[in-house]
Amino acid sequence: MLKKRIIPKFLVRGGKLVKAVRFFENVREAGNAVSTAKVYDSYGVDEMIFVDIDATPEGRVITGSIIERVSEEVFMPFTVGGGIRELVHIERLLQSGADKVSINSAAIDQPTFVRNAASRFGDQCIVVSVDYREEEGKRTVYGRCGRARTQFDPLTWAQRMQDAHAGEVMLTSIDRDGAMRGYDLELIHALSQKLDIPLIASSGAGSLAHCMEALEAGASAVTISSMFIFTDHSPIKVRSYLASNGVNVRSQKGSRS
Repeated sequence: MLKKRIIPKFLVRGGKLVKAVRFFENVREAGNAVSTAKVYDSYGVDEMIFVDIDATPEGRVITGSIIERVSEEVFMPFTVGGGIRELVHIERLLQSGADKVSINSAAIDQPTFVRNAASRFGDQCIVVSVDYREEEGKRTVYGRCGRARTQFDPLTWAQRMQDAHAGEVMLTSIDRDGAMRGYDLELIHALSQKLDIPLIASSGAGSLAHCMEALEAGASAVTISSMFIFTDHSPIKVRSYLASNGVNVRSQKGSRS
């Protein structure tokens, strides 16, 4: 059985870490990207995710210099996202040190982009972020960092991305982002029954129990951001709690150990 993963998720703006609520509200600075990554690397997290939240709205790709600096300091696998719209963007980011890329808007705007990216770089490099809101009892996928509504529901869209050879799907609830009130367990469970590829649950962690609930619902991994930044919970505490409750997680070990 594959081990469940703990993944800190970093939102980047102007080279600094930031944290918001529901993508746009109460945006606060949360430290230096490189130094914070080094700390989590020492904690022995399984992976990290960096997303430049301004890249798509500004029509550019995530800054490669940040990726290079992180890759020089940490040795955990990490995923990067933000403004990726061309295969050459993926090539440059992987050359800069990233292990995977996260794609959202380009998957929506360009029907063949994910398939072409997976064919060129390998399924294992391609993560599709499925961002969604719940409106009038219906879940709807959004692109452009939560600004552009689509006609897709996340369950159907995630399956289409699997068919396009995405290596993983990251399910991100805009409504729960930064709210720390728990993951969307109903959708996680439903989607985990439909996918053969790993499902990353993103948005909602506010307690140790929330993390375990998402993994038990069928997620292969959980991303954690606000809970690490604004509470005293650390990756070490999360891993210990999960292991003590019978969740199959990797033993504690930093990449430099």
